[in-house]
Amino acid sequence: MTAALEKFAVRVMVTDAWDQVFLAVGPDTTVADLKRDALARALKSTAVHAGAYEVKFHGAAVRDESLTLAALGAGANAPFIVLPARRQPVR
Repeated sequence: MTAALEKFAVRVMVTDAWDQVFLAVGPDTTVADLKRDALARALKSTAVHAGAYEVKFHGAAVRDESLTLAALGAGANAPFIVLPARRQPVR
């Protein structure tokens, strides 16, 4: 018998929209899926190039986006940040 994977909420700050979104995810959700869903929800567009963004968890960049949230040790209400991978010029 297999146990059903429970969903939990995580907080994702998307800096381009300056908006925080809450996503219902499971422990088997990958970082790439989390990033794609957060960008689509915050920017209200599915045509966003996700490769131009990076994800940070507890202040550190997550380089391997194929990792699951369980592998990262993320639980309920875990904080993530999605921001542009390249620095933006300031005038």
